[in-house]
Amino acid sequence: MAKRFSYQLYSSRNHGPLGQTLAMLARHGYSEVEGYGGVYGDPAALRAQLDEAGLTMPSGHFSVAEMETKPKPVLKTARIIGMHTLVMPYLDAAERPTSARGWKALAKRLNAIVATYRREGFGVAWHNHDFEFVKLKDGGVPMALIIENAPLLDWEIDVAWVARGGANPLKWIKDYGAIITIAHVKDIAPKGTHADEDGWSDVGHGTLDWPAFMAALAATRCMHYVMEHDNPADDQRFAKRSIAKAKRF
Repeated sequence: MAKRFSYQLYSSRNHGPLGQTLAMLARHGYSEVEGYGGVYGDPAALRAQLDEAGLTMPSGHFSVAEMETKPKPVLKTARIIGMHTLVMPYLDAAERPTSARGWKALAKRLNAIVATYRREGFGVAWHNHDFEFVKLKDGGVPMALIIENAPLLDWEIDVAWVARGGANPLKWIKDYGAIITIAHVKDIAPKGTHADEDGWSDVGHGTLDWPAFMAALAATRCMHYVMEHDNPADDQRFAKRSIAKAKRF
């Protein structure tokens, strides 16, 4: 299957107006974008802007709390925009369990959330950061506990956060490729550089072995490759250079 290159709009939250950003992304070869809470204010207007730019938004981030307690508004937003996969992206530190038992309980909650949206025709995925790969005092690894106890949940793997969590991305891709449907494509700058960009880099210009990761992801269910940079100084530079490199991998 041909790679579908997307762009997480969070990367451009500190830059130009949304319409300008969408036009820039289309100009540089993107066909899709991924949403987050900051762009959903008027779903119909957002859909119109996407249509005007010739882009689609097949996936979008929604908080666990929204997904669990406000399914009707979430579903309405997703349907208007044209999404097919909803992604739960993060847990604040205060919400994170501290034991294997707690993570198992959370995973069961997540599984129940997934069931609600699957009945409505949507896939649901978990987006990782680094904390899911830090071993607990009782020896468990949160990401493994989520996967093992939420069998309905897919995975939007953020490869760079896996690496920052001290884990081996290739092993996780190999072991859990059956549930990976989306990948966040981001890169880590060489140590001691890019401090103004929180240590992140344009894709293919950092330290991660993206040719190897792309080859591994090709053997999974991954359909969408989402460029992301948490704090680019120049979002157009990031968008342009990253997709140019990714297309070569």
